[in-house]
Amino acid sequence: MMQDDSFDNYGFSTRAIRSGHHRSAEQEHAEPIFTTSSFVFNSAAEAAARFSGEQPGNIYARFTNPTTRTFQDRLAALEGGEACVATASGMSAILATCLSLLRCGDHILSSSSIFGSTTGLFENYLTRCGMEVDFVPLTDLAAWEAGFKPNTRMLYVETPSNPLTEVVDIAALADLAHSKGCLLVVDNCFCTPALQQPLALGADIIIHSATKYLDGQGRCVGGAVVGDAERVGKEVFGFLRTAGPTMAPFNAWVFLKGLETLALRMRAHSEAAMQLASWLESLPMVKAVHYPGLASHPQHALAARQQSGFGGIVAFEVHGGREAAWKVVDSTRMLSITANLGDMKTTITHPATTTHGRLKPEQREAQGIREGLLRIAVGLEDIGDIQADLARGLNAG
Repeated sequence: MMQDDSFDNYGFSTRAIRSGHHRSAEQEHAEPIFTTSSFVFNSAAEAAARFSGEQPGNIYARFTNPTTRTFQDRLAALEGGEACVATASGMSAILATCLSLLRCGDHILSSSSIFGSTTGLFENYLTRCGMEVDFVPLTDLAAWEAGFKPNTRMLYVETPSNPLTEVVDIAALADLAHSKGCLLVVDNCFCTPALQQPLALGADIIIHSATKYLDGQGRCVGGAVVGDAERVGKEVFGFLRTAGPTMAPFNAWVFLKGLETLALRMRAHSEAAMQLASWLESLPMVKAVHYPGLASHPQHALAARQQSGFGGIVAFEVHGGREAAWKVVDSTRMLSITANLGDMKTTITHPATTTHGRLKPEQREAQGIREGLLRIAVGLEDIGDIQADLARGLNAG
């Protein structure tokens, strides 16, 4: 039977399982792992043509590997992008995007509601390269417009944001960015392409920490950049080829396996998170719950329109500040106390002292990351067991 190599007209789950794999002469059914550092050529002329770019094909595993390419092609197919570049981590995906598409003197206008390490990268390192960075509230479109400078070249957002799950209107922000001649870069980590399609809404570049939901079981670290053939396929790829923040073939294979179940898992995470958020909202000790699926969320209507699901991240604030929040964390017996997210296993963390602990106190306060705030990445255990584990520290059981 002939293998159908084009899956453009197939559904999401079919693409997640079938796209990107071109069987070798061995006619394998599952995608193989190519653990080789280099590739051989049939002649000196072929080697020269490969290195010059005149002929496509494998050269050296720092920037060409069949397993990694399969992951790249599959993720691009799911996001609706022309090209994808896999990287060693989510942070290296952000770094590769900025250093390949921006220059000394360029200005980045970023949401203030982003991962703490991303803030550190922008403030402490990109500024050393001569770039300017300013931060504005994610959901305030007027603040975005007021923040433009003549040298603004990139808008950067996470939506939903980490950890408060704020949501921005991607289409409106894309229109604003393009009217100013800027790129819109969207970190799609929390939703993944299973729940949100930023490119279809007008975004130019998508960032992923593949470590999270794309893997789904907390096994490997990796990242990805998705976009068009020119900016991502040439510019970001050129940075990867030269600088080398490379994804390992084994990690790419793990992420491939994760993509196969992505749609199923994201629906299940969303359903469980909705149940947990609703339960938390009913507890006297809980001061506020942040989850886009709740009617009380400020951007609930936007999230319902822009996303096909609300995701697995729930943040909530307890009365009593850090002492009370740490009591909740330390009272758990099943939940994993870790800052990672996207696993089958539910995780809990205190953002003010972990993921956003390196920010200045005034920065955390401006983002709403208070001492009583906790973030739950809702896994796929029985929801009753998750609730019972949290109830010990919430005086709810």
